[in-house]
Amino acid sequence: MLIAVDGPAAAGKGVLTRKLAEHFDLARLDTGLIYRAVGIKALELGDPSEQKIAVEAAQYLSFGDLDQIGLRGEAAGNAASIVAAIPAVRDILLIFQRDFADNPPNGENGPVKGAVLDGRDIGTVVCPKAPHKLFITASPEVRAERRYKELQERGEEAIRSAILRDIIDRDERDRSRTVAPLEPAKDAMVLDTSDMDADAVFAAALIFISSQE
Repeated sequence: MLIAVDGPAAAGKGVLTRKLAEHFDLARLDTGLIYRAVGIKALELGDPSEQKIAVEAAQYLSFGDLDQIGLRGEAAGNAASIVAAIPAVRDILLIFQRDFADNPPNGENGPVKGAVLDGRDIGTVVCPKAPHKLFITASPEVRAERRYKELQERGEEAIRSAILRDIIDRDERDRSRTVAPLEPAKDAMVLDTSDMDADAVFAAALIFISSQE
């Protein structure tokens, strides 16, 4: 089983994919963390917008890097959006993601039944033949409020207006890049979660997936 879940930041992909992974016994990969990890590495090496630096960071990525502190911060998110616009970086990380989809790692109880990947181009580029594709979205204002509350719960300082501006800027970068722009696959179910809670989103996803079986 392979499920591709795409969408912009703070739309609800993470919660949904965790629920799907638990429900169907799937390995889960938050591909945004891959780009965030590369972004952090690139920041440590210099300017993440410089191709040489970004490519070097991508080449030395390991699964262990996905557990480091700070990947959920705004700095990591902005750096991720910058390195993600570099075609050479995407080529390297494409292999990383497809290997996970084709050979999902065992879970705590042994072999799993497939994989669910959370990202921005899973259904269009990484796994275009995935049988189940969803595109999760919400208004920028709703997503900014979600991110604000998330940061507050972690005890981090946050300014609503700054978060909203970062989300709008990131959306523009993600949608306008020439390689793998943020857009729903033609056969994906588009789900606007602006007025939905996590349980409602999960229920809608289950109905869609079951309708394809």
